[in-house]
Amino acid sequence: MVKAIIIDDERLARTELRKLLQDHPEVEVIAEAANANEGIEKIDLLKPDLVFLDIQMPGKTGFDLLAELDRSPQVIFTTAYDEYALKAFEVNALDYLLKPVEPKRLADALLKLESEEKEATEADAETTGNRNILGEQDQVFVKDGERCWFVKLGEIRLFESVGNYARVFFSTHKPLILKSLNALEDRLDEKVFFRANRKHIVNLRMIEKVEPYFNGGLLLEIKGGEKIEVSRRQAVKFKEMMSF
Repeated sequence: MVKAIIIDDERLARTELRKLLQDHPEVEVIAEAANANEGIEKIDLLKPDLVFLDIQMPGKTGFDLLAELDRSPQVIFTTAYDEYALKAFEVNALDYLLKPVEPKRLADALLKLESEEKEATEADAETTGNRNILGEQDQVFVKDGERCWFVKLGEIRLFESVGNYARVFFSTHKPLILKSLNALEDRLDEKVFFRANRKHIVNLRMIEKVEPYFNGGLLLEIKGGEKIEVSRRQAVKFKEMMSF
């Protein structure tokens, strides 16, 4: 059973979507919200698998809502504004439904969800059972100015501290998020992400080369070409972990 929340400021749109979802008994609507703040509260409390999310709402937009979440559920955007279509696909949402929602388009979107869920379930079986810890298949939403992305943690090669922010390195992108490195370290799986020094957390699976460095430290070369120093203290821990 897929647990879903509908977030839309129009009551009529929420009612209509609920009606359409009656033809999909595999989806259970566990809550509704009429604005972004209410939506964030309900997502944090109820931890849905799926969110039907309007983009343009009074106050915060759907994109603003996603940027405030630690872990993003699967998202199907529902909106009357087709100008946002391109942006929604850029952020790699599961799907994008134009209002009024057509039953056939909804069915197609839910089919995509089914294959995504299957992949995530298989991957979750290999990760920690502690759901406070983010696994490689968990996706985070990154918003940098007008650009937005959903990124699976396994695709992030490096986090770099920049004051109260962290720079996130994935693909060719390096946006900033408003999270400290210490806060990130508490949530990341230590079997995958390693605190190399005061300023960097690296994805162990993205390391291409390890070399000795000054004062008993190490130098890591990451897939994107970045070179990261491992402090002497952390080098001891790194060697133990990697069985050097």
